Amino acid sequence: MSVGTEIRYGDTMAPDLGWEEELNQGWDRDAIVEEGKKLDLKFQVESEQRPHKVSFYVEKDKAEEVIKTLTEKFKERQLNAKIIYSGGLDLDVLPTGAGKGQALAYLMKKLKAEGRAPGHTLVCGDSGNDAELFTVPDVYGVIVGNAMEELLKWHSEHSGDKSHIYLAKERCAAGILEAMQHFDLQPNVSPRDQARSIGTVGEASQMTASTVAHKVVDYLLLMENWLKGGVDKSDTVFSRLKSSLAPDASYVHAFGIITNPYEEIDTIRELHGVMKEKPFCMWVDRVRVEKMSDTTYLARFDKWEKLGELFSNKLLAILVLWT
Repeated sequence: MSVGTEIRYGDTMAPDLGWEEELNQGWDRDAIVEEGKKLDLKFQVESEQRPHKVSFYVEKDKAEEVIKTLTEKFKERQLNAKIIYSGGLDLDVLPTGAGKGQALAYLMKKLKAEGRAPGHTLVCGDSGNDAELFTVPDVYGVIVGNAMEELLKWHSEHSGDKSHIYLAKERCAAGILEAMQHFDLQPNVSPRDQARSIGTVGEASQMTASTVAHKVVDYLLLMENWLKGGVDKSDTVFSRLKSSLAPDASYVHAFGIITNPYEEIDTIRELHGVMKEKPFCMWVDRVRVEKMSDTTYLARFDKWEKLGELFSNKLLAILVLWT
């Protein structure tokens, strides 16, 4: 985050204190602010000012002169600082060791040391401050179709092997998916779009947080298909709904009520096709799974439903007991 000056984790957005400590070395934020004021630069809004980032608005026609002057001032005062200009307007001053590329390199080194190195890494960019990401070793890169001219210029002028950088035709997230297909980084297909087979939940010894999260999504999508009449009204399909739940499972609703979904599921049997030919869909977002014991997993998630133009959103938690 913040042009690579912050790394945060999980729902609580806990900061990486090790990264903060690295950036603290020799960083004099007050001196950077002072130099900006001397040049009468326009500071960006308060929310854009971060502990290791000082941000200004600088028009494109003035950027070259301002960057040159600031660079000289930083050198005179021996300040640990570097300048990143992007978007034809944003000028960010960071510690020399900061930036998106350095943050990624730090994170990959940390994960490797912990024995959790990723099998593949894809970096994505659309502006000049993303350029450093593509210089990190052992990563794939995609410049999306709506990228700014400054990043495309960097790519055209960048020497060396560029086979790991893909120029997407599609914009935004579609460009990222295009690159995933180009580099064969699979899977990149939503469970909603995959062919679904009738099956049962695996044994407890085979379950992991990842497979539990998948079962939550799988269960709700099957529920949607049942209500829309997209699957047969058969004992086989209905038994699959029940097989995803333990008889003593608990469903903890956001408003505090606890129910037994295994028992409640029987009320769904007669609702087969009730949403047929209606603009209805449901989906689940931000599934977070925590292992409570060898046979118990707690899955928290946001569940959304849409009927026509009407949306409903409820934060739910379901306690799934695998036996």
